[in-house]
Amino acid sequence: MVMRTRSGRAGRRAEGAGAKPQAKPQAKPQAKPGTKRSGTRAPRTMARRVLRGASIAMGVALAVLALLQSWYLVQVLWLTQFDPGSTSFMSDRLERMREKDPKARLKQRWVPYAQISPHLGRAVIAAEDARFTIHEGVDWEAIEKAIGDNLRKGRVVRGGSTITMQLAKNLFLSGERSYLRKAQEVAITYMIEAVMSKRRILEIYLNVAEWGEGVFGAEAAARHYWNVPASQLGPNQAATLAAMLPRPRYFDRNRDSPLLARRVEFVQRWMGGVALP
Repeated sequence: MVMRTRSGRAGRRAEGAGAKPQAKPQAKPQAKPGTKRSGTRAPRTMARRVLRGASIAMGVALAVLALLQSWYLVQVLWLTQFDPGSTSFMSDRLERMREKDPKARLKQRWVPYAQISPHLGRAVIAAEDARFTIHEGVDWEAIEKAIGDNLRKGRVVRGGSTITMQLAKNLFLSGERSYLRKAQEVAITYMIEAVMSKRRILEIYLNVAEWGEGVFGAEAAARHYWNVPASQLGPNQAATLAAMLPRPRYFDRNRDSPLLARRVEFVQRWMGGVALP
């Protein structure tokens, strides 16, 4: 009995010694803190590059815009002391005229403000910008009223541009119709109003405004239509020039137009109460 028990124990010990030990399951390696999987790294890297590129592009665009506005401001400052020899609009008109006639020339002669009839200044303000002496360049009330009138009529019957806005466009910009050009026109308008007196603004305007086919400025217009200097323009003649401003080339060809006659009558009625700057 005793011997059998010992041998049973010994057998079990021998079986246990011959059995292979079972391998422990290996744990999956853990990612180190701060490391990223390759599957998410590429999209995030691409997003950073896109944002960096967009930031650089925006910075360049803002720098270019700032340089452009600085250039306009320098030109406006120069015009406070010196008279413009030409304007962007005049150059454009001359180019168009020379497409038909290579020898075409503009008629324009600068004269000081004191040598322009005060009747013309009053007539132009009455016809184009009744609040010229009191607004700061952009007459938002006039623009709102013009939009309302145009919507009621279903077509453009009037604009809201002030004398200063027209001057900004004529001096520097093209005739293109776009929101971007209009925004630039407004920016230049405020520059002009910030550094020029109303008298200087009106002086430049009267010397560069278009008054017929190739006719620019009060002096050239007075001689073109009546063969007199700008200083000798009477009330009716001044009212006629002011009435022509919206469509000068058309009225140059149609001087007996009933529309022009009605506009002249209105301008003469309004100009009497206009105060000059």
